[in-house]
Amino acid sequence: MSALGGHVTEYLRLRRALGFTLADPGRVLPQFVAWMEVRGGETVTVEAALEWTRLTVNASTTRLSQRLGAVRGFARYLHSIDPATEIPPAGVFGKPERFVPHIYTDEQLTALLAATRRLEPALRAATIHALFGLLISTGMRIGEALRLTDDDVDLVGGVLTIRHAKFDRDRLVPLHPTVTDMLGDYARDRDRHHASARDGAFFVSGSGAALGYNHVHAGFRVLLGWTGIVTAAGNQPRVHDLRHAFTVNTLIGWQRDGIDIGGRLPVLSTYLGHVSPASTYWYLQAVPELMRHAADRLEVHAKIAPGVVS
Repeated sequence: MSALGGHVTEYLRLRRALGFTLADPGRVLPQFVAWMEVRGGETVTVEAALEWTRLTVNASTTRLSQRLGAVRGFARYLHSIDPATEIPPAGVFGKPERFVPHIYTDEQLTALLAATRRLEPALRAATIHALFGLLISTGMRIGEALRLTDDDVDLVGGVLTIRHAKFDRDRLVPLHPTVTDMLGDYARDRDRHHASARDGAFFVSGSGAALGYNHVHAGFRVLLGWTGIVTAAGNQPRVHDLRHAFTVNTLIGWQRDGIDIGGRLPVLSTYLGHVSPASTYWYLQAVPELMRHAADRLEVHAKIAPGVVS
């Protein structure tokens, strides 16, 4: 292993020990080092970082910023070891474009769940139905749901244990009784198909092994085709957008019920597994219904305290 390769390994190890996943840097930094080695480079420079970043053909501004950002983080670490290391500046490729999530309506979520029953074979339909029912009702990350084991799902207490989530944090996720019943029905159905051929994963594929991302996304594409759900731009929504929809729809419900949003937001943040409420704000979108409820409450506030709002 080259000196740069060794530094990348140590950098990733140290950062992950602090709780950072570094999924993308873990993929691209070894590629950057391999490219440096081929061209005989031993020191990270701004010129080399920019040249390597631009190798990705037709990459978006966001992707270019992500690639350079990975090198920039590594260069900051390496500069303390090798002062000759140059740290690429931020903002070279402009401000990254934020992906606008699709906020599913109640009707779309109902249609999505109903469509899961049409999948074949029967166990696949049951698995995808239970999985998406859980994502819709809890706003969990897809990776968290797929990593659940039988021991993590308390069907008596109605609580999930999420282990080693983002930033290596564990948390408990209370479930609504209807969700607990749904998961219990799925577990019994699953065990009838795979009574002894499972590895302990809660959500399983047809072989009894843990359900993988590819199975989920393939089924999701089929469901979108059947339901005709598209984004405002005409694109296909993402599975992760269910998490955004859960967050926004929760706030809409709180606005409708007159609940103190500021006081309750830390609870939602903890439930979602965020480090702070600031992370939860990232999931909020100014959908018409949310803004309408906010405007109604502002109007009431203005009437109660004249002159405060103009």
